[in-house]
Amino acid sequence: MSLPSLDALIATGHPVVACAREWARDLLAAYPLAGFVPMRGRLRADRAAVHNARREARHRHAYGLLMPDSLSSALVFRFAGLRCAGYRDDGRSPLLRWPCSKPREPLHAVQSWFHLTRFALAQWRMAEPEADLGPDLDWHSAIAHETQAEQAMAQAGLSHGHFVLIAPTATGLHHGRAKVWSGFDGLTRSLQAQGVTVVMVPPPAEQAAAKATAPSAQLLEPLGLGAFAAFTRHAAVVVCNDSGVSHLAAAACARQITLFGVTSPSRTGPWSNRALRLGQMNTWPREPEVLSAVLDTLQNPSAA
Repeated sequence: MSLPSLDALIATGHPVVACAREWARDLLAAYPLAGFVPMRGRLRADRAAVHNARREARHRHAYGLLMPDSLSSALVFRFAGLRCAGYRDDGRSPLLRWPCSKPREPLHAVQSWFHLTRFALAQWRMAEPEADLGPDLDWHSAIAHETQAEQAMAQAGLSHGHFVLIAPTATGLHHGRAKVWSGFDGLTRSLQAQGVTVVMVPPPAEQAAAKATAPSAQLLEPLGLGAFAAFTRHAAVVVCNDSGVSHLAAAACARQITLFGVTSPSRTGPWSNRALRLGQMNTWPREPEVLSAVLDTLQNPSAA
């Protein structure tokens, strides 16, 4: 969801180094970054990694833009000697060179981070984005991502636009509640009864959970995140929880139906004009409603 902000930073012409979890490296393979620093969530190790990257690159006047609201992220960059812009949260304002107040009206995460990016660029006297946020994330895929996605389809005997991709898992809890819709098995069987191919491509750590949630779906071999994002474009529609898969599909501009029951569609939903959002906070959609939405999508493949 930070892709519009990353595009805005790259557009300034200044070298951009991404500091993120290791999984993001593959997703950003096609972006013209000056470097990538893997963050492991350990204060000392992350501080050392950022400090060493800055020293090796010899960026004397480097600035930091903190997307996370956490105190730990501010500590990492402050101890690494970087002056940073970020939101005033978690008591970290004294650690920030350019603290930014959050907008009074709650924003979607994409809007919130883009607002912060505009603020930072103004403080740094760099060129701000000429346009406002668009309706899509517009992720840039690498050639290898597209090749791997096409190979996965060929190996599974699939053709473009002739299968439904489900993602029946979601890691973690939201305020103690599971983020997984309970109707994936019934939905899969109903679609298969009508001759629809249903597949899933969970990561290795989530394969057991995926099999338990939708045992009759066709299970494909795991893909890297970049290849998986490219793969979502080939599905007739992606059906998923409000999870990382939803945001990957949104980044790839894939058609998707995202299911909500414990999170807010307006705050964490996919940033995409090709996404249908079903359910709401505290109310999961019913299985017939989701089935009807999927079938309607299949019958109208040219619809946005």
